[in-house]
Amino acid sequence: MEAAKKQDMPPPGGYKKIPYARVPAKTYMTGFQMFAAYGAVTAIGMYIYYLNAKMVLREDIEMRSAQNVIFPVLIAERDREFLKQLRRNRDEEAQLMANVKGWEVGTWYGEPVFKTIPKDKLIPPSYSEFFAQSDSKIRNSRTHVKLWS
Repeated sequence: MEAAKKQDMPPPGGYKKIPYARVPAKTYMTGFQMFAAYGAVTAIGMYIYYLNAKMVLREDIEMRSAQNVIFPVLIAERDREFLKQLRRNRDEEAQLMANVKGWEVGTWYGEPVFKTIPKDKLIPPSYSEFFAQSDSKIRNSRTHVKLWS
């Protein structure tokens, strides 16, 4: 005996309809409203930028004025420290060469190093002369700063 064959058939009344109709997205704004919102946001942003630019310009002018005021003081302090270091170098030379006969500080055994220059004129020492009596670590770190700045 052979089993009865049963064919798979649709349910009574048929299958549900397949939805294929276009479902448009919900519109929140029209085109005109979108352009108006863009214009409003841009105008507000430009106004805030204008206010900020005025403040930045004012602060920039104030900062440049402060730099112009403090610059001569900083230069004077730098020159003062330079002269103090020259004095320390001379004192160190006098202490180191105290036992050498005929040695005068600032000369080469009593002979001036620069013969054609007046005695009251300052000849800035070379970089190595300026740091001759200092610690080598200090000299090397300052050399690094001087070469890279």
